[in-house]
Amino acid sequence: MLFDSPVPPGSGWPGDPATARTAVASDPAQVDAMAGAATTLTQLDAEISMCRACPRLVQWREESALTKRRSFADQPYWGRPVPGWGDARPRIVIVGLAPAANGANRTGRVFTGDRSGDFLYAALHRAGLANSPIAVDAADGLLLNDTRVVAAVRCAPPANAPTPAERATCAPWLTAEWRLVGADTRVIVALGAFGWRAALDMIRAAGGEIPRPQPKFGHAVTATMRAGQGEVTLLGCYHPSQQNTFTGKLTPAMLDDIFAAAKKIGDVR
Repeated sequence: MLFDSPVPPGSGWPGDPATARTAVASDPAQVDAMAGAATTLTQLDAEISMCRACPRLVQWREESALTKRRSFADQPYWGRPVPGWGDARPRIVIVGLAPAANGANRTGRVFTGDRSGDFLYAALHRAGLANSPIAVDAADGLLLNDTRVVAAVRCAPPANAPTPAERATCAPWLTAEWRLVGADTRVIVALGAFGWRAALDMIRAAGGEIPRPQPKFGHAVTATMRAGQGEVTLLGCYHPSQQNTFTGKLTPAMLDDIFAAAKKIGDVR
């Protein structure tokens, strides 16, 4: 570790699920075992937040929390893996890629504190799925309605690009979260092709049935499959990255249409 700890467990950081007694996964086998054994969302979130199974990602997230972006130099950084957040029994699950080094890696809440999150949460608010369009930190009072936001990879990766091995190591955390929260979920909004693949792998790993041939990602593309005792619809959406939103590949109106469709499919009022 580059310094004692970015945010030690139990330090009083808003929403920190971990304590000094939380188990720490240090390799892929431990991730798989701990994720499979998690029986509550609180336990899972705590163990995710302490994971150290990917040395490259551990070094990068903590280095980013130490060096900081100049505009955030006076702020503490979370610097740990970022759990999912939102409704514990969501009708809608949103699957993104990974925390940003100066976004969720700083704030401790996925898609919070960067321009991608600004774009996403503003749209969720317009759709009635969030109580505010503002997402700045884990104590800002933001609440989600029938919606949960998760990342396929829980640590900020260099160049926003986790390796295939890092993706595979982190995947059991997502599968376990789906097992614990997905009973009422009727639609999964996959942000980008990576989110789409991660969602398919998550459903498959949890015993769901994936259509053949495997559905391909596209914006506003849908695919319905069996997951658990019911059906879930996978809904593709371009990722709200700055590259996509600044160039107009993804516009506010396009994202509004995605969440309007998600609410209809999920029967969210």
